[in-house]
Amino acid sequence: MSLLRALATISSMTLLSRILGFVRDVLIARIFGAGMATDAFFVAFRIPNLLRRLFAEGAFAQAFVPILSEYKNKRTAEETRALVDHVATLLAIALFIVTLIGVLAAPWIIYISAPGFNASPDKFALTVDLLRITFPYIFFISLVSLAGGILNTYGKFSVPAFTPVLLNLAFIGCALWLVPYVNPPVLALAWAVLIGGILQLALQIPFLLRLKLLPRPRLKLDDPGVWRVLKQMGPAVFGVSIGQISLLINTIFASFLITGSVSWLYYADRLMEFPAGLLGVALGTILLPSLSKYHSENSTDEYSRLLDWGLRLTVLLTLPAALALAMLATPLIATLFYHGQFSPNDVWMTRQALVAYSVGLLGLILVKVLAPGFYARQNIKTPVKIALAVLVFTQLLNLVLIEPLRHTGLALSISLGACLNAGLLYYQLRRHKIYTPQAGWLIFFGKLLVALGVMGAVLYFAAGKDTAWLQASTMERVLHLSGLVVAGAASYFIALALLGFRLKDFSRRGA
Repeated sequence: MSLLRALATISSMTLLSRILGFVRDVLIARIFGAGMATDAFFVAFRIPNLLRRLFAEGAFAQAFVPILSEYKNKRTAEETRALVDHVATLLAIALFIVTLIGVLAAPWIIYISAPGFNASPDKFALTVDLLRITFPYIFFISLVSLAGGILNTYGKFSVPAFTPVLLNLAFIGCALWLVPYVNPPVLALAWAVLIGGILQLALQIPFLLRLKLLPRPRLKLDDPGVWRVLKQMGPAVFGVSIGQISLLINTIFASFLITGSVSWLYYADRLMEFPAGLLGVALGTILLPSLSKYHSENSTDEYSRLLDWGLRLTVLLTLPAALALAMLATPLIATLFYHGQFSPNDVWMTRQALVAYSVGLLGLILVKVLAPGFYARQNIKTPVKIALAVLVFTQLLNLVLIEPLRHTGLALSISLGACLNAGLLYYQLRRHKIYTPQAGWLIFFGKLLVALGVMGAVLYFAAGKDTAWLQASTMERVLHLSGLVVAGAASYFIALALLGFRLKDFSRRGA
């Protein structure tokens, strides 16, 4: 299996999902703008979305996939199937209970997660209603993550990568056709979340049937494999999802700021998540099963070389993305969101948050590559200790930066925390001799800096003044931004080619 081809497959599916996600966000910005309704929805959606990342894509995936990979490589097919059945049944029961509690306790959850909303009874009540509709999403999407973990372990990367497309299609459909039929209109977005979760789960079922791994209801609490997953999963909540916990706490801080602050951070975060999803999620997805197999085979040299490959690709592709996000912040926001109720002030406020987020993009994606280096070895303690330290560091930064920088300070604290997280993970991998850098990193960095300089110069002279982007028509903005993206990417990769980079140098086969 070619890992570069798998990366391209996952990234292309993720690209489709992100493009539809931007269409979704453009519609939301056009119809609702950045006000009370969107603040309420983004807070309500962030809570089940956070739980999804904590317990499903985050802790659960990192705990389950290495153990499933071990069973696949060392146990019989029946033992592997039994593990899937027992884990899935226990997960479904736990998710049902959590969902029921979440729906019933919605007012208390909003009171804790967005205490600033208490000052506005209408805003608080709307957020509670939205949360009660969106909370069951955690049930469906967590089972989707279970199915995705199984499919990824068996090398079926494209289906889980395509699945998020259905959520965005549900958003687009409900925004276009359901809005006129619900009151208040923002309820249509909440129903889109629930519909999207159901559709994503339905898509996975036929592919699990083909593998003969569609979970059957079988609960066996004394299964040692189940207890190994649970033992790994608990602390992994902190280890892999520290950024999401920080985002939730940031929402609490932002709820005390002026109306629109939550929305500005959301739109900026969506733009930052575009490269993070294309590269970070994709690399983490394809690395974990191969790293787990190398660990089970005691292939320490291959383990280290695979990590090195992942780190080089991350640096190669993330640095230009971070530079482009910072330099093209206004063009991106104006082109995508400056429509309807989204005002010029919303553009400037979102721009500030996006520039602050771009500072930590490399750190954010590096965490997605470095963390599997520990989880594939079923080492949870080290990332947890690092994550707790980073969480404290991030919240101290929030207290320091929120007064002078307002919502921008909250975004900057996330960025600096991500960089610290990546730095500490890297240090511990080196300290424990899990990872040894391959030769040529200094020359590699030098060539990248030259290519980044070329790209930066092209974007600087071609982008024009920020104010001009607000005066241009929608079509002019789209054409200009498209030209900038092509010119920036072309200048960067042509410079790399002239400096001796070749695609074949990054080819790699998985375990």
